[in-house]
Amino acid sequence: MTKLITPGPKAKSMIERDHKVISPSYPRSYPFVMDHGKGSEVWDVDGNRFLDFMGGIAVVSTGYSHPKVVKAIQEQAEKFIHISSDFYHENWVRLGERLNEIAPMKEDALSFMTNSGTEAVEAAIKLARYNTKRTNFIGFTGAFHGRTMGAVTFTASKAKYHGGFYPLMNGVTHAPFPNPYRPVLETRKGEDYGEAVVRYIEEEILAQILPPKDVAGILVETIQGEGGYIVPPDGFYPALRKLCDKHGILLILDEVQSGMGRTGKWWAIEHFGVEPDILTAAKGIASGMPLGACIARKSVMNWEIGTHGNTYGGNPIACAASLATIELIENGFMQNAAEVGEYALDALKEIQARHPSIGDVRGKGLMIGVEFVKNRQTKEHAKELTDRLVDLAFERGLLTLSCGKSVIRIAPPLSISKSEMDEGLQIFEEALTQAEKEMM
Repeated sequence: MTKLITPGPKAKSMIERDHKVISPSYPRSYPFVMDHGKGSEVWDVDGNRFLDFMGGIAVVSTGYSHPKVVKAIQEQAEKFIHISSDFYHENWVRLGERLNEIAPMKEDALSFMTNSGTEAVEAAIKLARYNTKRTNFIGFTGAFHGRTMGAVTFTASKAKYHGGFYPLMNGVTHAPFPNPYRPVLETRKGEDYGEAVVRYIEEEILAQILPPKDVAGILVETIQGEGGYIVPPDGFYPALRKLCDKHGILLILDEVQSGMGRTGKWWAIEHFGVEPDILTAAKGIASGMPLGACIARKSVMNWEIGTHGNTYGGNPIACAASLATIELIENGFMQNAAEVGEYALDALKEIQARHPSIGDVRGKGLMIGVEFVKNRQTKEHAKELTDRLVDLAFERGLLTLSCGKSVIRIAPPLSISKSEMDEGLQIFEEALTQAEKEMM
């Protein structure tokens, strides 16, 4: 496969300008400077065409510039762009109605609209404290919930997210997330690893560190994203729900990355048959417009007027984009995510059989993780190979992102076709073959 000339002259010029005026804190994986996109394809400013396997970090759910989403944005912009959350407008109300319809709770749900996932998490933290009159929380190692001060306290996927920012928010204790590929706890006869983690929470954390009466909520990504696209065992959420009910603790699910049809269902928790008390959404909720939501049972979202708010909540353009996005997901893209995701998992397992560096392939729908190891027996992380694979794929026209310590995430637009998946996986395997030659 022909290698692209990247970065080209226009991209180099843009990157130089960026370095002079943009914060150096932003992580940039490789020198891609976007010009335009359509569906699952994107083009850089030098005319190079790429397939996108990361979808703006699982954000561009309906593909780049879907005409229905573009039309919804244009029509709303012609009416008004902003009015503030002090007043009402129809798109905001309609979106709340739609979120209530698709929320994974039997009880009616209320939504607090935000501008991002981390803001939705912050709202969930405040709501849990307000509702329970308790102050402490349990989070999980490997988690990513955002970088604002409350959310970053729960985030535990990389130490650098905390470095230089102490003291963080008080009252968060972390438990190990149930990673079936890399267990750190022993299981007992008859229990799966997820149940073992819940037992650890009850016997070690709640019995020895945190009194249950002081715990407001347990915050967990339904499927871990930044931590490595880790799918927990089937027994985890039923056991966690039972534990929360026993002690009056709110179960707070972060579905910022795993929600909105990404796993082939509206919400990843639907694969596990459990209902949350509070759920956070963002990323794929509006096809790239800045929007998030903290969605909670009506009985839980009982805070008084003025206790929480924001200027841009329920932004009319973002709401219009979200309504169009939900319609598209409902009318085909969610089913496509299930079908193409299963197709991709099967294909990746065939690739795994040909490549000893692939230790594990996992996922649901189009939220797929491929973990690389130096040795399948020792499971030592192959970080250098993973990083090299990302670069080699980019040079051949495929956009990917890593996560965890040595995982490539595959999270393309939900509109991706099987033929596009085939093309992307062909590039993926060619790049992997080259990376293995260089590294192993």
